[in-house]
Amino acid sequence: MQTRLRINRTYAVAAFDVAMVAISFAVALLLRRGVGNFWHESSGFFIEGIVAFCVIAAIVFWRMRVYRGFWRYTSSRDVAKIGWAAAITVLIFVALLFVATRLEAFPRSALPINFLVLVALLIGPRILYRSFMERGLSGFFQRANDEHRIPVLLLGAGDDAELFMRASLSGSAASYRVVGLIDDDEAKIGRHIHGVRVYGPARDLTAIVRSLKQRGTQPQRLILTPDAFDPDRLRDVLDAAEGLALPLSRLPRMTDFQSGDSAAINIKPVAIEDLLGRPQAALDGKEMAALIRDRRVCVTGAGGSIGAELCRQIAGHEPAHMTLIDSSEFNLYTIDMELSESYPNVTRTMVLGDVRDLGRLNSTFEAARPQLVFHAAALKHVHMVEANPNEGVLTNVLGTRNVADSCVAHGVAVMVLISSDKAVHPTNVMGATKRIAESYCQALGLSLAAKGDAHTRLVTVRFGNVLASSGSVVPLFQRQIAAGGPVTVTDPEVSRYFMTTREAVQLVLQASALSARGAGGEIFVLDMGEPVLIKDLASQMIRLAGLTPGKNIEIIYTGLRPGEKLVEELFHEKELLSDTPIAGLQRASSRPTDLTQLQAQIERLCAAANARNSDAARAEIGVIVPEFRSSDANPDNVTGHRAAQ
Repeated sequence: MQTRLRINRTYAVAAFDVAMVAISFAVALLLRRGVGNFWHESSGFFIEGIVAFCVIAAIVFWRMRVYRGFWRYTSSRDVAKIGWAAAITVLIFVALLFVATRLEAFPRSALPINFLVLVALLIGPRILYRSFMERGLSGFFQRANDEHRIPVLLLGAGDDAELFMRASLSGSAASYRVVGLIDDDEAKIGRHIHGVRVYGPARDLTAIVRSLKQRGTQPQRLILTPDAFDPDRLRDVLDAAEGLALPLSRLPRMTDFQSGDSAAINIKPVAIEDLLGRPQAALDGKEMAALIRDRRVCVTGAGGSIGAELCRQIAGHEPAHMTLIDSSEFNLYTIDMELSESYPNVTRTMVLGDVRDLGRLNSTFEAARPQLVFHAAALKHVHMVEANPNEGVLTNVLGTRNVADSCVAHGVAVMVLISSDKAVHPTNVMGATKRIAESYCQALGLSLAAKGDAHTRLVTVRFGNVLASSGSVVPLFQRQIAAGGPVTVTDPEVSRYFMTTREAVQLVLQASALSARGAGGEIFVLDMGEPVLIKDLASQMIRLAGLTPGKNIEIIYTGLRPGEKLVEELFHEKELLSDTPIAGLQRASSRPTDLTQLQAQIERLCAAANARNSDAARAEIGVIVPEFRSSDANPDNVTGHRAAQ
């Protein structure tokens, strides 16, 4: 029934357009020859001419799909298409008329008149209809019910704001009423969009809200409209909104629609990632999709925060097969159930195993024959690894060596090691073991390239702190805020680089795609802007919860834990940086390392860890990573727990 109605509507629009063609033809002759001479001079040609003109127009309009568009959404593109269709119709008619009559039966000056009248008759009704739908009866009813609509103040007077305002007239944002806009651009201040004034700048937010209140249009919510908003300004706005007791929300970004098909414009609370200190990076999705599609992929640590998100995004790119490895039965079960529901057509194998077990890895790779391997299995919690250094060595160093050796032995095309910014000038065992893992992959990759045996490329991706991942401060702060506080921060000056889970996983996939064009052994790092003070992050999260730091929720400082640094670094001074074709993605060259010597050092290190000799293990780590400065943490005194990044 719906299909029939749509076809009938299309025919009706086509009939209307052809009728306008006929009217334009008659009007052009009428204007050219006048009322008195119209029929006398046109009687011998009028019927044949109008039929020919209508037939030509119908064919041209059908080919150009002029009548297929929605009148309610008529745009400048539709207007241009109608103009071209009208011009082509007139030109074809003139050509046929010249062949038939040498233009003797039709006054030539009527042709431009016909074109202009035809364009006006086709475009005019469409624009009037759209205007009526946006501002007609629906606008009248909305104005009559303004008291039931939420008055809002928009931050930003750009295209996104205009889109939201049109939706508020009749559409997905109809429950909101825009009472003003704020913009720092002096050229926009004082002007109007859809009859609503643009105020500004944002630093005058308090005065603007008070002025609107005096006029009886006090906003009840602030909505951030631009995708990118300077974080320092956003913090100032958040402070002002807190003082005015106004909630701050934002429009969804275009990236928010990538996994959904809803056309609704739903405002969202300002998320913690909006306060990263930089816009979120957008990498090349097409290249990543081409890398994954129809290939066999393996993920270690598949049930962890990063590993699980890797599995989700990889499954969305249609791999030939997925092999998921994890030492946690529950984590592996959870991601398996999720993929079975979201991507039932993607074949996969669940492998319950430990990367420390080389035999298990070799048998798995022999059966699965992966072409891409993403190594996300690791122990990553600094204080846990500091208290359990031997476990950290066996998982992060021995496990990485096992995965890399298995990849080379079984002809894997690309192996990606997920590392950490804590590997640069490490002050803790976790960072030092990650640095050794990086060194091994770099040395092995360069050795293969030097021998001309580059069938396996090994690449490292270095992360900052991933928001909302297991062990991140964000879920910890959320739990503390929900419990009424206090929120614990180690030191007022401690800062970290942050990235979102989406950015982290896309960085892994993008580095995999770029590795095919490199020499092997490279390190890829996302430009994460400036580090964020943890105390500022805690304050902002308290405010976003509608509370006041120091009043409703206390922030207390507990002191740096063993192995913890005040400031993390992304690169070592001996790592040479180079640009990549992807904006925001940086490449660092490998530091020269002798593979044979490193292999012997790793053997001694793993032997000490297997013997549970923490002092010897720390000493060996110091030999391999000279910049490592060991803390005075107690040796292994609790059972180590494996986690996945």
